[in-house]
Amino acid sequence: MPDPSRSFKPVLEPMERISEILFGLVMVLTLTCSLSVASAGREEVRTVLLSALGCNLAWGIIDGVFYLLACFSERGRGIVALRAVRKAADASEAHHIIADALPPVLASVLSPAEFEVMRQRLDQLPVPDRPRLTKDNWLGAIAVFLLVFLSTLPVVIPFVFINQARVALQISNGIAIVMLFLTGYAFGSYAGHRPWRMALSMVVVGGALVGITRALGG
Repeated sequence: MPDPSRSFKPVLEPMERISEILFGLVMVLTLTCSLSVASAGREEVRTVLLSALGCNLAWGIIDGVFYLLACFSERGRGIVALRAVRKAADASEAHHIIADALPPVLASVLSPAEFEVMRQRLDQLPVPDRPRLTKDNWLGAIAVFLLVFLSTLPVVIPFVFINQARVALQISNGIAIVMLFLTGYAFGSYAGHRPWRMALSMVVVGGALVGITRALGG
C-alpha cells in the first residue's frame, strides 16, 4: 500500500518517459508530414515549424497538469486506504484492504502473518488530513513537460538549417525513425521483451499512429 506520507513518484518511471517521448514524436510528425515538399516555401515551412513547436508546448503543459492530477489522486487514494485499514472491523478485513492496494503478484506471496505486520506498521503512521502535492510531484510535472516539448526539437531542427524542404523533410523523418527505434529499444528492455524486435515494432506503430492522426484530421 502506498505510504501517503511519501511522495507519489519521486522521479518519472521509465515507461512514463518512453510514453511522453513517443507522444511528442507522434504530435510533431503529424505536422511535419503534412508539409507539401513539392510546393513548400519558406513561409509554409515556418508556419509548420511554429505549429509543431506550439502544439507540443501546449500538450507538454497539458500532460504536466494531468501528471499532477494523477499524483494528487494517488496520494488521496493512499490516505483513503490507510483510513479504511484503521476502521476495519477485524484484522482479516484489514488484510484484504492491504492486498487490494498491492500489486497482485506481490499480494499473492504474502502470508497472513506478513499482512498483519504491515497492518500494525500502517496503524503507526500519521494520517494526513488531505492529499498534498510535493516538490517531487512538481518536478515530475516539469519533467513531463520537457520530455514532450524537447522531443520536438530534433525533428524540426533540419527545417531551420536546410532551405530545401524535401531534403529537410527526409532528414527530419530519418531522425524521427531513429528516435522511434531508440524509444522502442528502451521499451523492450524495460518490459523484458526482445529490444530489437520491439524497436522495429515501435517504428511501425509510430508511423501508423501518425497516419491515423492525420487521417482523422489531427
